[in-house]
Amino acid sequence: MSSYSKFFKRLHIWRYKYVSEKNFLFLLSLIIGLLAGLVSVFIKNITFAIEAIFEKGVIRSENSIYFILPIVGLFLVYLFVKYISKRPSKHAIPSILFALSKRDGIIDKRNIYLPLITAPLTVGFGGSVGLLGPAIASASAMSSNLSRLLHIDRKTRSLLIACAAAGAIASIFKSPIAAIIFAIEVFSLDLTFASLLPLLIASVSSVITSYFFLGDSVLFDFNVTDKFAIKDTLFYILLGIGTGVASIYFSKIYFGVTSIFNRLKSARQRLIIGGLLIGVMLFFIPPLYGEGFGFINNLMIGNDIEALGNTPFDDHLDNIWIVIGLLFGITIFKAIAMTTTFAAGGTGGIIIPSLVMGSALGNVVAKVINNCGLGFSVSEANFTLIGMAGLIAGVLHAPLTAIFLIAEITGGYELFVPLMITSSMSFIINKNGLDHTIYTKELIEKGALLTQNKDKSVLTLMKLDSVIEQDFVTLTPEMTLGDMLKKGVSKSNRNLFPVIDEERNFMGIILLDNIRSVMFDPTLYDSTTVETFMQKPPEVIYYETDSMQDVMIKFQNSSAWNLPVIKDKKYFGFVSKSKLLTAYRRELINFTS
Repeated sequence: MSSYSKFFKRLHIWRYKYVSEKNFLFLLSLIIGLLAGLVSVFIKNITFAIEAIFEKGVIRSENSIYFILPIVGLFLVYLFVKYISKRPSKHAIPSILFALSKRDGIIDKRNIYLPLITAPLTVGFGGSVGLLGPAIASASAMSSNLSRLLHIDRKTRSLLIACAAAGAIASIFKSPIAAIIFAIEVFSLDLTFASLLPLLIASVSSVITSYFFLGDSVLFDFNVTDKFAIKDTLFYILLGIGTGVASIYFSKIYFGVTSIFNRLKSARQRLIIGGLLIGVMLFFIPPLYGEGFGFINNLMIGNDIEALGNTPFDDHLDNIWIVIGLLFGITIFKAIAMTTTFAAGGTGGIIIPSLVMGSALGNVVAKVINNCGLGFSVSEANFTLIGMAGLIAGVLHAPLTAIFLIAEITGGYELFVPLMITSSMSFIINKNGLDHTIYTKELIEKGALLTQNKDKSVLTLMKLDSVIEQDFVTLTPEMTLGDMLKKGVSKSNRNLFPVIDEERNFMGIILLDNIRSVMFDPTLYDSTTVETFMQKPPEVIYYETDSMQDVMIKFQNSSAWNLPVIKDKKYFGFVSKSKLLTAYRRELINFTS
């Protein structure tokens, strides 16, 4: 045994002797929060260092050729994926949710370092995506593998992965409350003391880590000065409707652009076409470059010219409607630029791009209200903030996360009422327009999404393999009644027999009740065959396509006690209702305990 293994063996013995499960969970939450904070600090600093190099050497130069940088970054990511990692990057949150539902919370250890390389290359060179998703991916992979190393059970491992995600958000935004709510809303955790305290510990330790390395600097240097006025309520409702529609647009653009690029079989083709499209968009709309925090900050302090950067329309920026048109262009094209970055092979997240899009939309709505000539006046800074909350609420289906995130990162607790109005309106509109989010669409199609619905979540966590029984004696159609009794009935303790051909194709079933009246008539032993008594089952379970929810529905609708399973078009076994319900009850106890 290696010294490494001996160390962990002694650690396990010490833990079981002296540390309770509850205290050990709290200790792990603290450690994971620190690790998540370090991951976030690292990924931010590396990316900002790359951006700083190009800002001094290229972006501020007279040539202004920065619009070609994203294709360079994407090419570097392409080379890294092809020759080093040899696996394409996946979106962080969907892959984590899939691991929680179908892989017992086990995440590939390579996900610890891959996002820390590919994300800075993507964003640092100007890719129009965010860093939060990669930070969550890396921190969650750390948490998963640490949990496996310490022999943590599946349910606790899932909670610790949520702690890692909360820690990454808390560190990047310095918003521990929003981080906790994000973990509860997006990861569908039960809001109990058992889950809340570890999330709190992880979030606080991660924020402290961020303060230790980055000081008290914040992403958005802004304090709310214009308080909520009741006369503006209608305008905030209008903004909620606008952000709700915009969030549907955001998601549909993501699915549409992704579908178009998926038709291109070559990764190199996707890289070239995507990189060129991003370059063209950056040339006309410079704020699409990178994450876009500078753009948001400039909007909030009213510096529209600096926010828009150098554009082909600089000579016309004294016209407020040109400014409004350019800001609306950012609202339209941010989702396109983000999705194109993903489709071209880049790595990043969607939360920060949605903040950028929401800030632009909120500012546009405020400017239109203030300049429509009807004598209305609203705070453009406040609408910029609340527009961000509206987009987050709609895009993520997470209204509480949106409310507390914007309130915490800006100190805007005075705006709680308009935040609630806009976020709830946006969420309702998006929820009625789309049943799924960018995170959940693929998981829903796979039947791999955990939700607050405990019945569906338990069925999602169950595995079909765990309830398949294969100790059934098989028969063939041409077998005589005598052979069936001798080779089948006499050797089985079952009252059900699957009938298959020579290639194991499933033909039907025979129930003992079907042959009970003739099984003691010797005159029929050689003159009748299995095919005479064979019948079709009331339902069939298909291994590759049926989820556990589908299986439960088939039992419910057919009233059967046993249903055959077909795998690769061949007979594979049976599922019994009694075993299915026993496994369901066991999983329900584990899920709710």
